[in-house]
Amino acid sequence: MNDLLVISPILVPLITVIACLLPGLSRRASDTVSLFSAFVLVAACVGLLVQVASHGTLTLRAGSWAPPFGIVLVADTLSVLMLAISSIVALAVLIYGVRGGEEDSSPGHLHVLIHGLMLGVNGSFLTGDLFNLYVWFEVMLISSFILMVREGKRSQLPGGLSYVLLNLLASALFLSGAGLIYGKLGTLNLADMASKLGALEDPDLVNTSGALIFVAFAAKAALFPFHFWLPASYHRAAPAISALFAGLLTKVGVYALLRLFTLVFTPDNGFSSTLILYFSMATMVIGVLGAVAQYHIRRLLAFHIISQIGYMTAGLALGGELALAAVIFYVIHHIAVKSTLFLVGGVLEARTGTADIRQHGGFYKSSPLLALCFLIPAFSLGGIPPLSGFWAKLNLLQAGVETEHWLFIGTALVVGILTLFSMIKIWNESFWKAPPEGMEADRPLSGRPYPAMLLLCVLTLVFSLGGAFVFKLAKQAATELCDPSGYLNAVLKGGAL
Repeated sequence: MNDLLVISPILVPLITVIACLLPGLSRRASDTVSLFSAFVLVAACVGLLVQVASHGTLTLRAGSWAPPFGIVLVADTLSVLMLAISSIVALAVLIYGVRGGEEDSSPGHLHVLIHGLMLGVNGSFLTGDLFNLYVWFEVMLISSFILMVREGKRSQLPGGLSYVLLNLLASALFLSGAGLIYGKLGTLNLADMASKLGALEDPDLVNTSGALIFVAFAAKAALFPFHFWLPASYHRAAPAISALFAGLLTKVGVYALLRLFTLVFTPDNGFSSTLILYFSMATMVIGVLGAVAQYHIRRLLAFHIISQIGYMTAGLALGGELALAAVIFYVIHHIAVKSTLFLVGGVLEARTGTADIRQHGGFYKSSPLLALCFLIPAFSLGGIPPLSGFWAKLNLLQAGVETEHWLFIGTALVVGILTLFSMIKIWNESFWKAPPEGMEADRPLSGRPYPAMLLLCVLTLVFSLGGAFVFKLAKQAATELCDPSGYLNAVLKGGAL
């Protein structure tokens, strides 16, 4: 039973991809299959979260091959938390409606791409070896690239090319680093790598292989100086698709950094956490300054993704249980918040026909529900108590105080103020000021945007008002990262925590 539960986050989207490829499937049927599958995926991921929280790390050995041989799937607290929040965001995006009113001769193919993307995302969270992490990343890359340029607009091509070229370069670096590791250790199983690397006194091994793999995942997570592809591409996709990208894609890169640079490439093995911290602070500053300068709503929000990624990787650099718990809470909070904001941005664009917030206005009065759906995630992103963003930043700052990283604390406070400023800018331009003369705000909306946005707003409020419970899970995940013996035992010996 546990084996079926562990593989279900991969099995459900895979079956959905096959079902949506069936010939003769109508649009209504493909929509129904896709949405039903999304509900099943949420149930499976939440069930897996409950099981892991109660019984500890679960593993599945494909073909019953004992590690480090064969493929192993590992469900620990960190991976199942990521699975659960990602599946909820995918459900919200499908509720929102992904077609955008387009007429499509192959109605199921869009759902194939979305569930193909989720297949890659979920596989990345569950895999227990480095090569299969590369495979799942490529599954995700193929689906996301096609989704990004699928509408065939000329404006989508430059951003799509930047996205795919940088990710292909990152994949090449990833493979190079994995090849070096395999040549020196004879294994790509993460637990086996950690065990063998810990027994070696070879800092050159860490500094070469680890640096290549760090650059690869830093590029996929949009960490400075590899961030430029993100604001050039995300806002070009359809609103629902860009919300899915904003919530998930860079977080898979952050997850990979958390996994590898607490289990394999650790400061104890010679890898520099100071380097990660300085890259993170630069990412925070550049991202928020880019957001402050923008008036295109989804491009502005895309720069904020970069800025917030800096907070997450800074927590990884700070190290320790509190910092890692803060990072994990920050990641799951940010997935819900950023996806909601991109959906709100999509509604504003659809209602007005423009993404320029200077040409918006008056939505506070004309659409109070839309204003509420913006305020909750915007205040959370800005760190206003008692919303989830406040608790995430507070714990991260506390970790900075404990480790005496005062430059990081000052940077984080300044970036937080500028983040709030840019959220207020959107509020003033799109919602508070009087509508500009000639603005049309009564354009019809396709899909079901309000149920989707309200679902994610409720999730943000759960993280905010029930933050103690969520942070307890994040702390449990951080404890497992700080002491990987349970992970190693579960993978190499088949035991549980």
